[in-house]
Amino acid sequence: MTDAQETAADVSLRTTGGGPPDDGGSSGAEAPIPLLEPREGIPPVIADEAALAEVIAAFAAGTGPVAVDAERASGYRYGQRAYLVQLRRAGAGTALIDPVACPDLSGLGEALSGVEWVLHAATQDLPCLREIGMIPSRLFDTELAGRIAGFPRVGLGAMVEGVLGFVLEKGHSAVDWSTRPLPEPWLRYAALDVELLVDLRDALEKELDRQGKLEWALQEFDAIASAPPAEPRKDPWRRTSGMHKVRRRRQLAVVKELWEARDRIAQRRDVSPGKVLSDAAIVEAALALPVNVHALAALNGFGHRMGRRQLEQWQAAVDRARGLAEVQLPQPGQPVTGPPPPRAWADKDPAAAARLSAARAAVSALAESLNMPQENLITPDTVRRVCWEPPSVVSAESVGAALAGLGARAWQVAQVTPVLVAALSA
Repeated sequence: MTDAQETAADVSLRTTGGGPPDDGGSSGAEAPIPLLEPREGIPPVIADEAALAEVIAAFAAGTGPVAVDAERASGYRYGQRAYLVQLRRAGAGTALIDPVACPDLSGLGEALSGVEWVLHAATQDLPCLREIGMIPSRLFDTELAGRIAGFPRVGLGAMVEGVLGFVLEKGHSAVDWSTRPLPEPWLRYAALDVELLVDLRDALEKELDRQGKLEWALQEFDAIASAPPAEPRKDPWRRTSGMHKVRRRRQLAVVKELWEARDRIAQRRDVSPGKVLSDAAIVEAALALPVNVHALAALNGFGHRMGRRQLEQWQAAVDRARGLAEVQLPQPGQPVTGPPPPRAWADKDPAAAARLSAARAAVSALAESLNMPQENLITPDTVRRVCWEPPSVVSAESVGAALAGLGARAWQVAQVTPVLVAALSA
């Protein structure tokens, strides 16, 4: 038993950080303990194939679940690649791996095949781990476990403090992890991120079991592990911040051209697109439709710090949009594949609007009674789709089949079907 497990065992589920309501057991009176150093110290960063082979052998020989985390350089670099991978497993200790120096970690992924991976907010890290060959077949997501268990604060620091009674160091989550060499305080922070992850997993498993929700959580974890990679987003330029101000099709074309030009430059330079040109500047140019470099330079975001060559490349993008034929201009809004926005339901289909109102109230009340966020009980989009096009004959079987067809897990179908049947039949 580790030090953390012994501490957690003293109080079955501490609540210093705001845990779910219990049955009168834990009190949370103990002061949290600062966790300042990894148990075995800061391990060296693995940056060559020989050292990586040793880590693979050690983790393959380890026992129990493996804690996994990854650090990205969001806001600094283009894309979401991993710049540090942290792991910890009983019998192997902690490893810090540089995926820039060791870009293929598929051997490590294969060595951990079949092992349960413990991650916090798994969907954030899985895409960058997949890029370097690390794909879990089984996982336990401590953030999602906290949501299902009813914790109001599910950040890693809050969970570790509330459940295990330790305070993790803060302050390095948003740094530029592409920096080389990585400073020692950052490495300490990274090692501590996986230090107690398995201990947290064990405590949360007990709490979920106590609440009768463990099987629900396991179904959610299986769904995450088996989900295919996300499809590339269609028309990502439409997500430019401030797009609600852009209404004319010619202006939309300017946003598209500037966004795509910025993306090419950011990818080539390997920097965050926002460091090349801000969203606010793109929208400003779209609204103004400048006719030349001089007019562009007068706009916010294209000031005196921008060189002539840069201004010319942005004006060229504006000119491309200005030169498009009417039929080539992008359409406002994106094609709707599901129900219309709920605000339009009352006009388009009052009966559907009434169904949705009743369903939302029923699902909200159920989520509150189960002490979990409504979106984890069932996605709002699923509820909207069933309410917009309900089965021709409303029954437990037909509604359950509709929910399952929209991707709801078995536990969600079992919980939500009765309240939706009542709402759809009202």
